[in-house]
Amino acid sequence: MSHFRLPPSPPAPLLIRWLGNVVDWTIVVLGAIMVIMVFFNVIMHVVGKDVALTTEFCEFMMVWVCFFGGASVARRGLHMTITEFLDKLSAPMRRMADGIIQAFCLVVLGLLVKFGMGIAMANWGNELTVLGWPMALQYLSLPVGSAAMLIFVASDLVQIVRGKTREERYGG
Repeated sequence: MSHFRLPPSPPAPLLIRWLGNVVDWTIVVLGAIMVIMVFFNVIMHVVGKDVALTTEFCEFMMVWVCFFGGASVARRGLHMTITEFLDKLSAPMRRMADGIIQAFCLVVLGLLVKFGMGIAMANWGNELTVLGWPMALQYLSLPVGSAAMLIFVASDLVQIVRGKTREERYGG
């Protein structure tokens, strides 16, 4: 029986490792809470009851888990990539291509942070239906998760500029 396991965290400065651990543990805690709440609500359905906030609260947590999950895999260089052409490049050309890709990612992530903050700020007056919380709290997952990804991608770009190969940056 095989188990899916994230590879160990790549070598990184202390603050990057700390942020990565916060992201990873947030995913674990929110995931555990969701499992418990959904299980509890299933049991309640068996006896003909329903806990209305379960659906909305789990949806709220799932959005945060998705964006933090994106940051977690960005930290490990595990986002899906098509490397048929990149793998054929010489080491210096591969590092340059990786650098260009990461720089492009930084631009996109910067835009996600900027416009995500705009979306969140515009929704402080709207409330989640059952919980009654500002919708902005759910929308904040976009800029916060994107900012975490931006930090991990920027850290990787620094390593690329320093001449480290993908194998040195992420192991394996």
